[in-house]
Amino acid sequence: MTVEAREARQPWILLSPALSAVALLLFVPLIFIVVYSFWLRSAAGADQVGFYLDNWQEALSDPFYRDILLNTLKIAAITTLVCALMGYPAAYFIARSSGNKAVLLLLLMLPFWISYIIRTMSWINILGVSGAFNSALMAVGILDEPVQMLYNETTVILGLVHFLLPFMVLNVFVSLDGIDRNLEDAANSLGATKWQAFTQVTLPLSLPGLAAGGLLCFVLGAGTYITPLVLGGPTDAMFANLVYEAIITQLNWPLGSALSLMLLAVLGALVLIYNRYLGMAQLMKGLG
Repeated sequence: MTVEAREARQPWILLSPALSAVALLLFVPLIFIVVYSFWLRSAAGADQVGFYLDNWQEALSDPFYRDILLNTLKIAAITTLVCALMGYPAAYFIARSSGNKAVLLLLLMLPFWISYIIRTMSWINILGVSGAFNSALMAVGILDEPVQMLYNETTVILGLVHFLLPFMVLNVFVSLDGIDRNLEDAANSLGATKWQAFTQVTLPLSLPGLAAGGLLCFVLGAGTYITPLVLGGPTDAMFANLVYEAIITQLNWPLGSALSLMLLAVLGALVLIYNRYLGMAQLMKGLG
């Protein structure tokens, strides 16, 4: 073997442990899911091995699944918009702070140290009939009796914003922190107001971070099932809840596999569109 061939193979040899782990933990299970989606659940409860399109026909033609999918995308879009409106000012404040930036970032990361399930269930103690919010309103005389605030679409969005807001702030912060402050000073020296310098210089340069945060919030929000399961009502199920119901409750692995691949295809298409126009570099910065 020549020296050139050995040098060409060396990166692949070094990457082989990581590539093997990715293949075993990601691609092999995905192949099993694809195979399962073409099996058929018999009336007796056993899975019929073969190549059947019944699960895909049901998932793609039944209006019930289509409506749940559209509702899931709507909730994810609203959550992403709220996270952007709330996260951008917070990220801007952290990026422009002088001495306490590390402390603010630490405070931002604190929610990740608490279980996502516990954070979600904490809203029951806040908004429940006997929760803190109802108790406070009744104590000051605004309410005569507690009001049911849980188990609706609004509380699902609230729980998702609580979960996803740090992802938006981190991505926007990374983008804002990388902008040269001299650009704003140059715009001010040329007669631009602070607002004009922000809208014409800072905001356009930070849009890649905002888009990366939006992608993360949308994908994670559309793929969650804990939040609507805990905070939503019977009519507020999201598409991941259908997958959970099919696999865990009904033990219908073939149908659950088809539904999960259907959601994966929709979200994967969004990621490909993002990568086509913006690239994954900014997203990797935000995750790092």
